[in-house]
Amino acid sequence: MIGGILSLELLVSALRMSVPLTFASLGGVFSERGGVVNIALEGIMLVGAFGAVVGTYFTNNPWIGLLTAMSFGFLIALIHAVVSITFRINQIISGTALNIMSAGLTTFLSRLIFKAAGSSPHIEGMVQWRFPGTNWQISPLIVIMFTVIIVSQIVIFRTRYGLRLRACGENPYAADSLGVNVIRMRYSGVLISGVLGGLGGAFLSLEHARVFVEGMTTGRGFIALAGMIFGRWTPLGSFSACFLFGLAEALRMRLEGFGIPTQFIQMIPYIVTMCVLIGVVGRAVAPAYDGIPFEK
Repeated sequence: MIGGILSLELLVSALRMSVPLTFASLGGVFSERGGVVNIALEGIMLVGAFGAVVGTYFTNNPWIGLLTAMSFGFLIALIHAVVSITFRINQIISGTALNIMSAGLTTFLSRLIFKAAGSSPHIEGMVQWRFPGTNWQISPLIVIMFTVIIVSQIVIFRTRYGLRLRACGENPYAADSLGVNVIRMRYSGVLISGVLGGLGGAFLSLEHARVFVEGMTTGRGFIALAGMIFGRWTPLGSFSACFLFGLAEALRMRLEGFGIPTQFIQMIPYIVTMCVLIGVVGRAVAPAYDGIPFEK
């Protein structure tokens, strides 16, 4: 039984399961490094999944669907930025409201556009890239994910922009006294999180399901936030945590064929998430001004 569960295929499946979580978690890193809590990632992913299907459905081009997903995620993040940064509304309340709004809006628009309840028509997924001289194939979004991880790590910790963004999350008043536009930096972090969260949602609908299903994110945005915390607000750490969660999800899928009660199997990813969070409580230190509005 153990040999049937643990295999190279399990690791490949874990990598695929970690992709949407990683994109969203990276988005959370950018947002919270700037000092803005973005629990709206759940809604951003859902809107991104919907946008990817809509764009692909009307153009028959999944790359257009990908751009649509990023645009939709950007718009939801923009609302969150305006409400929480400009108007200084509680960031948790703003994110929660956007999650609820996104669930209702995508359901309404899906039924309006596709004339069916529950799900959209199936769409064409992205063409897999083939390794030269081999039969191995890989999703373009996996390649994009690894590229974004590396670029994010460099940008946040090795560039002037990253230094300013981190300063806005640690002490925005000190950053402001040195001439940093705190409002602009925080906006940029939240908007980047929207684009990346939209990419995560796009993977769910373009690669994982090739269809939009109402509420299809099923809490992945919150799991991505847990990955961000476990990864200590770093891109590489967040990916490592999300891969662990992806492994739990892949294990859940593998165990379905072994006669274990379905109810228990479906709990596995969430149990792992809770155990991880319990383990990092008091150890992972968030940016000092994370979630605190800036008033000039």
